[in-house]
Formats: sequence, C-alpha cells, structure tokens
Amino acid sequence: MKKVSFAAFGGPDVLRLIDAEEPHAGPGLIRVAVRAAGVNPADWRVREGQVLTAHPVELPAGVGLDAAGVVDEIGEGVDGVEIGDHVFGEGTGTYAEFAVLSAWARMPEGLTFEEAAGYPSVVETALRILREVGVEPGQTLLVSGASGGVGSAVLQIARDRGVTVIGTAGPANQDYLRELGALPTTYGDGWTDRVRALGPVHAALDLAGSGVVPELVALTGDPHKVVSIADLTAPDHGVRFSGTAGSVPAALAEAAALITRRALHIPVDTSYPLADAVAAHTDSQSGHTRGRRVLII
Repeated sequence: MKKVSFAAFGGPDVLRLIDAEEPHAGPGLIRVAVRAAGVNPADWRVREGQVLTAHPVELPAGVGLDAAGVVDEIGEGVDGVEIGDHVFGEGTGTYAEFAVLSAWARMPEGLTFEEAAGYPSVVETALRILREVGVEPGQTLLVSGASGGVGSAVLQIARDRGVTVIGTAGPANQDYLRELGALPTTYGDGWTDRVRALGPVHAALDLAGSGVVPELVALTGDPHKVVSIADLTAPDHGVRFSGTAGSVPAALAEAAALITRRALHIPVDTSYPLADAVAAHTDSQSGHTRGRRVLII
C-alpha cells in the first residue's frame, strides 16, 4: 500500500510517500480502507519531535490520527461493526491506503468521507478541554484562535450547552465565527480591550499558541480557568497544557450524535491528494484555517 512516512524529525519536507506493508487488525481493533484522513496540528507536532506523551514515536513512523473509510478487517473481540460499514475514527498512521483504528463510530447519514475525516480528534479535543476548563451554562468562554477545526467544534458545542462564546480570529473569519454563534473579534493590538468590551470572561481556551496565555489569565483572573492545547509554556503561567488523549470511543459517539441532530458542522477548508501531504502540513502550520484540512485517498 501507499503511506506517508518520515524517517527523521523536522519540517514538512521530511514527509515521504512510500510503499509499505499493509497493517492488520489485532484484538479489539478494526482496519479500514481509508477514503480520507484528517490533518491535525498534532500530526506536524509529532513530525517535528515535540513532546506528545500520548503518541510516542519510533522512527521511521507513519503520520495521522484520524480517518474515515470502509471496514475491511475486524479484530478478535470486536462486535457491533461489520465488513463494509462506513466509519470514522482514530488510530495510527492514517495517511495511508489502509489504517488500523482503535476507536470508531458509524458515519452519520449524509456525511461524506471527506467531511467525516475532519471530526474525530477535533471533537475529542473540544469535549476534553471544555470539561477541563469547567465553563458552565450562562457563563462566557473566550476562545483564542477560534476559526480552526477545534475552535469550530468548541464554539458549537459550548453554544449548544448554553455558554456564551467570544472568539478571536483574523478579519476574514469574523463572519464565520458569527455564523457559529460566537461574539467575534480580531486579534492584534488592543485585542484584550475589544474582548473586555464584549463582556466579562469566566474561562478561556488557547487554541493557536500565539503567546497570549498571560493575557488570558489576566482576562479570567484565574490561571485554573485557562487551558491551552498549543502553547508548551502554558504551565509556566500556572495554566494547564492539554495535548492529545488518544482514542476515546465515547467522544466519537457524542460527535455522531451532535452531527445527526445538526448541532455540529465543521466545514472542510481544503482537500489534498495523499501525495500532497507536504503541502497539507505547510498550510496547516501557517494557520488561518476555517474548519478542517483533509487528505483524500
């Protein structure tokens, strides 16, 4: 099969499309013929060699955590899924023609493979950090870097729970945040004053890693009410850094339920063929995403 791999840590140019042996589904796992794979910031952080304890790396290594595809192998002890089912989920080395998943759910009706591949890790992360930051219905949550995949999910899930959301993003994404139910504002000079003008902030999430953790602490008045998924220096300010948690089946089930009742929709910003993984990582690291980036297999 074809897969994307890297033999040394570094920039996007270390990625290679290679021929490799097909993986197989062990006990408790399934294999899918991958139709689309989600591109996540965690993918390029792993590629760079950043510390992500949930995903230890031995080189050479495959790339990718999220996939949508067709079940073609079922491991021992697995039930509730059949050969030919269309599923989306989390695993390892999903930038490939075949991948083994450790958590999955059936794709909601009407969802394409391309769309479905954008949800698994994004929704797991959104649900996890909303739980960790402890925001309650009736309170206001500030989301820094709100227009990407995780931000899109956080905004919609928080609003569904009765939380008011203020989101920061670039000028081109202000209407997008408004469509998702957020109070939008731009980053840059004077952004904290613009946030204060929108109301008090009870909790905050840093999704972009743009060095704003001290300002988020000042806005909330409590480092324990701030969580970052992108700034490794967050603990220096008393703030929780929440990386990747691995496969969480319950998060996929909740994602499917939210999508089915139309409480959650994350658009695909850009699709790339598998051979263009370098471009996908380059674009992902540049930021300014609206929704998700995916690879099509």
